[in-house]
Amino acid sequence: MLETAAASSPRAAAAAASAGAAAAASAVSSPRRGGATAHHHRRWAPAPFRACLVALWLVGFGLVFLWQSTSVGRVRLYTRPPMPRRAPASMGQWVASPPVYDLREFGAVGDGRTVNTASFEAAVAAIAERGGGRLTVPAGRWLTAPFNLTSRMTLFLAAGAEILGIQDERYWPLMSPLPSYGYGREHKGPRYGSLIHGQDLKDVTITGHNGTINGQGQSWWVKFRRKLLNHTRGPLVQLMRSSNIIISNITLRDSPFWTLHMYDCKNVTIVETTILAPIAGAPNTDGIDPDSCENVVIKNCYISVGDDGIAIKSGWDQYGIAYGRPSANIIIQNVIIRSMVSAGVSIGSEMSGGVSNVLVENVHVWDSRRGVRIKTAPGRGAYVSNIVYRNISLENVRVGIVIKTDYNEHPDEGFDPKAVPIIENISYTSIHGQGVRVSVRIQGSAEIPVKNVTFHDMSVGIADRKHHVFQCSFVQGQVIGYVFPMPCKNLDMYNERRELVKQSTFQNISDIDYSF
Repeated sequence: MLETAAASSPRAAAAAASAGAAAAASAVSSPRRGGATAHHHRRWAPAPFRACLVALWLVGFGLVFLWQSTSVGRVRLYTRPPMPRRAPASMGQWVASPPVYDLREFGAVGDGRTVNTASFEAAVAAIAERGGGRLTVPAGRWLTAPFNLTSRMTLFLAAGAEILGIQDERYWPLMSPLPSYGYGREHKGPRYGSLIHGQDLKDVTITGHNGTINGQGQSWWVKFRRKLLNHTRGPLVQLMRSSNIIISNITLRDSPFWTLHMYDCKNVTIVETTILAPIAGAPNTDGIDPDSCENVVIKNCYISVGDDGIAIKSGWDQYGIAYGRPSANIIIQNVIIRSMVSAGVSIGSEMSGGVSNVLVENVHVWDSRRGVRIKTAPGRGAYVSNIVYRNISLENVRVGIVIKTDYNEHPDEGFDPKAVPIIENISYTSIHGQGVRVSVRIQGSAEIPVKNVTFHDMSVGIADRKHHVFQCSFVQGQVIGYVFPMPCKNLDMYNERRELVKQSTFQNISDIDYSF
């Protein structure tokens, strides 16, 4: 039976043989089983010696831990160095947090009748003495004459706070004319300073929880119209020759003259700001005027005023040419503007230092006389170049796009009529609107031709179906793709693939009509 089973199951026999071989190999290789390799048994140190080593290691680790916990001023192992709470200013000194002051600490009374000029001046002096800080203007109506800011200062207007400009011009100091304007913008000689002023400053912020700076300009406007003023009116806020400026989350209203004037400044940011003045009867109340400024951002603002919403400037005739400070690298985005007597966004007419590299994007102009405008004249000199208008919407606007080269307003007879500006590289893309009387009026001249103007993707609904609603004179440029209304004959025509369809031979013809 056993022989028969073994013979009938060769797989079982092979398995048995394999198991036997494995058992033999295990017996030889395992010293625990007394095989031939038992003489390779690893020798271990005696147990008492091992216990001493462990004890010594524990004592050493404890000493290191104790040294760490008691050391002062040394770098500790296994831990991150502590972060300093204040950054060192210089050799062993530490800078404290900027002080925060409340205007009431300086005796101010927010009843709208008490004059708080001394309180503002004392607060600013305290901040200057500390090397910077914040002045909080709490809720209330804080009447004041003009005062100056200082460097590294934040003027913070709480919700419900309103700074009121005193209306008696005798409280407003006189300043020398701006060097790039010569004798003064409205009168020869000194000019009134601004309600809030600063010059040669760094790191200035005016912000808050939508508090208000109110110039109470009504009396100024009446006196100006009646010719009762002997000096040029002052702006509401003016910063001169300063850098790193932030204006945000406030309302500026009823300025005697230009509202927010940045003069010869760099690195300016104006965001989330509302600027208001009556749309009629408030002369020259421009909203924001970057004047000989570089690196400016204006975003997310609402402006409704009695003159240009935004006006980019750089000096007036021979004085601006001599001063020689351009306005450059300016971005205007996401702004809503109304200007019944002027334009939404203007360049000039005072542009004698030059204006270049400007982007005007996502701007809505409504119920205004003009949409976007460039204005200049012989005598201005300099240039307007590399200007991009993109995604502009127009609603109930008399003239949508304007370039005017005969804006003949001069400071005196000393200007050079041969100093003619260069107007070139202007593009208009995605221009749309409704209720516009004249979509385009570009008035170049033989001495000031307008060069390299581009229109692309434009559709403007016309209020009155008349001819000559796309007017040109001495203009060279191109139309790309679909543009409505029909462009003037001065421009070359390209399709959407930017292939030339028709080249113009009429750049110098004039089709300007001011009758409507």
